Amino acid sequence: MATLKHLIEAIEKQIEGNEPFMEFLALEHIQPLDACILGNAPQNRDKNRYRDIVPYDGTRVPLGERQDYINASFIRILNSGEEYFYIATQGPLPGTTEDFWQMVWENKSNVIAMMTKEIEDGFIKCHRYWPISLNNPLELQDYVIALENCQILEAFTIRVFKMVKKTGSVHFVHQIQFINWPDHGIPTSFEAFVRYVRYMRKIHETGPIIAHCSAGIGRTGVLLCVDVVLRALEKDFQFNIKNIVTQMREQRFGMIQTKEQYHFCYEIVVYVLRKILTSSFNSIE
Repeated sequence: MATLKHLIEAIEKQIEGNEPFMEFLALEHIQPLDACILGNAPQNRDKNRYRDIVPYDGTRVPLGERQDYINASFIRILNSGEEYFYIATQGPLPGTTEDFWQMVWENKSNVIAMMTKEIEDGFIKCHRYWPISLNNPLELQDYVIALENCQILEAFTIRVFKMVKKTGSVHFVHQIQFINWPDHGIPTSFEAFVRYVRYMRKIHETGPIIAHCSAGIGRTGVLLCVDVVLRALEKDFQFNIKNIVTQMREQRFGMIQTKEQYHFCYEIVVYVLRKILTSSFNSIE
């Protein structure tokens, strides 16, 4: 208990000393690691939601035998000898919906973590790439996406989809949409976000978790960082937030967009440690 208290005090001292802000400024000096040739190619420009946010060629997610383009990046994070594997991607556009589901299928991912609403402040942040009616599946060129179940909780919505490829093969996918998080801001509740992250991990079975917000770098980056940090806290592993974010940024440029989002990663550590100290962490399910 004394060690835990010292750890909380040490992190709070870092926060008070503005260390997270200084770390974030240092991370901002990381230059792009490759030219993003495919993302910037004329034929792929309309596949990008934002012209200035494109994946590195070295870590992009290829589609099909022809290695086609989608604005998505493989993210591998090493911490205390364990590797965590994700796909970070933008919110699909009307013209990239088929590509998105192809990526889900080919990577055998059974969890989509959606970190945005479709419309925020009057701006479209993500195209609705899923069916909303149990009786009206989404018919794509190679897949049929059927909504099997939908559960609306206070902070997030759970949808279960049945993907059927035209060949007859079937794949089930959970989409969990976190809704209490304004763009460029931070979640409105620590507890709700921790519950969301733990639920995401609980249902994850196959493939990399596919995480997206609108651009696929801000809220998506926070989610992946917090997931790794929570796993470290549960296993009593060492962790370093700057190192985690550096690894992410080396694989997709600009992961964790704002100093407030970066600061939130530190604050959630203190929140969870205090919960552990009062033995109430396991009650957050």
